[in-house]
Amino acid sequence: MSRTTPVRPPRPSPGGAGLFTRAGVFRLKPVDSSEAETAGGLRRTMGLWQLVALSLGGLVGAGVFSLAGVVAHEDAGPAVMLSFLIAIVASGAAALCYAEFAGMIPKAGSAYTYTYAALGEVVGWAIGWDLLLEYTAIVAVVAIAVSGYFSYILERVGIDLPHWMLGAPGTGSGHRVDLFAALLCLLLAFVLSRGTKEAARFETVLVAVKLGIVALVVAAGAFHISAGHFSPFLPYGLGGAFTGAATAFFAVYGYDAMSAAAEESAEAKRLLPKAIMISLGIAAVVYLLVCVVLLGMQDHRHIDTASPFSSALESVGLGALGLLVAVGAVIGVTTSAFANMLAVSRVWFSMSRDGLLPRWFARNHPRRHVPTRVIWPVGIGSAVIAGFLPIREAADLTNIGILVAFIVVAVAVVVLRRTRPDLPRAFRTPLVPLVPAVGVAFSCWLIAHLDAVTWLRFTGWMVLGMVVYGLFGFRNSAQNGPAGAAASPAPGAGPPPPGASPAPPAPRSPSEPAQSPTPSTSPGNEKEDPAR
Repeated sequence: MSRTTPVRPPRPSPGGAGLFTRAGVFRLKPVDSSEAETAGGLRRTMGLWQLVALSLGGLVGAGVFSLAGVVAHEDAGPAVMLSFLIAIVASGAAALCYAEFAGMIPKAGSAYTYTYAALGEVVGWAIGWDLLLEYTAIVAVVAIAVSGYFSYILERVGIDLPHWMLGAPGTGSGHRVDLFAALLCLLLAFVLSRGTKEAARFETVLVAVKLGIVALVVAAGAFHISAGHFSPFLPYGLGGAFTGAATAFFAVYGYDAMSAAAEESAEAKRLLPKAIMISLGIAAVVYLLVCVVLLGMQDHRHIDTASPFSSALESVGLGALGLLVAVGAVIGVTTSAFANMLAVSRVWFSMSRDGLLPRWFARNHPRRHVPTRVIWPVGIGSAVIAGFLPIREAADLTNIGILVAFIVVAVAVVVLRRTRPDLPRAFRTPLVPLVPAVGVAFSCWLIAHLDAVTWLRFTGWMVLGMVVYGLFGFRNSAQNGPAGAAASPAPGAGPPPPGASPAPPAPRSPSEPAQSPTPSTSPGNEKEDPAR
């Protein structure tokens, strides 16, 4: 009997008639299979408070010691409290959208995964590609900030270091490389590569120490508050408060980084929405208390924007606490870098598992169950950026991408409410579409204030991403295979009716040999030879 070779379904052609349809670049990532698909791969070890710590690592960074003073001095005066309140409300609108998706699609990848499932592959790719740059740049920016605080601490204790290792070229006399910043990136990559449980413990301890230092500084300053420093409350008018809110907004997001680690939570659907809300609430209280104490200690016109809290403490005779503030800032910024490095590694891992990037990167370490093949390239890449780029140039790479992700996630919540109302949701964003609209409007307003150079760099990166998607991602997507083709809905098809039975398999040709069942494996859970 002749043996017939099984024929694989043809891959979609970029020039096909259905390119810009649900069968082409707008094909959807199946939502219903998410739980089954994530059964292996990443190890689920994080509980509620470890998730909260990871989120707070991104939410409460060095901004708690510096950004409040900058906004008060330059934009809002005592109304800095109102600026942060506005920013928290706007960030909360985006957080509610992330919480709905986190409870519905508990998968690695954050905004990339959410938009892939709701708006289509090409949109998901664009957001994922965007986040690869944004998160990596954030790690570099934060590492540079840590280096600056660390140098300050060493100077205060009488240790002078060679100028060549203190900053990127062009940032100071004799500067050649920011060695501390580069080494910090590599250290964080090492910690992440040891395993999720160990990394989560590291982050939790640092966040606890950071919050303890903030509490001590706030408690000490609270005894030196002068009510006269709060009058007039709006010296620059209501417009100044809103301008300050635009700056403050970049201090009150970070939950998006935590949502990227969804597959490493033991009860992701239940815990992630709760962790997002708890962490944002804690961050709101911390920032508002810091604003009250800072403005109460020193008139906003006299605040030193380089070291606001240190100068305020010195003005009331507590200058000895300045070193403690610097230590708190180092720890605070380090937790932010850690959260964002974890996030970018999980986005990369998820994109590789979906076939949009080489699947080689989606293979975990056989014992530690973490994507080390992704973590180390991220660590090295961020180290290069941190070591050789000035902080302003690195920071310009971050803001626009995060805002674009917020906009797309908010839109995706509304779209999925209409297209898949049948999906179970552990958490539902209230007042849809009003709440998503608030997040979109505020993000668009902030984007409109970004400079042309930022737009040019962002556009160039996204054009490069579309080229990579056209040449590699589209052709190698997991949605091209039989499973993906079966799971993706046909153009215009709605969700299957509740209780409907799956369609029977197509009849097999008599000449086609029966296929033996083989154990299924996912790229994230393949077994490796320990010696490899």
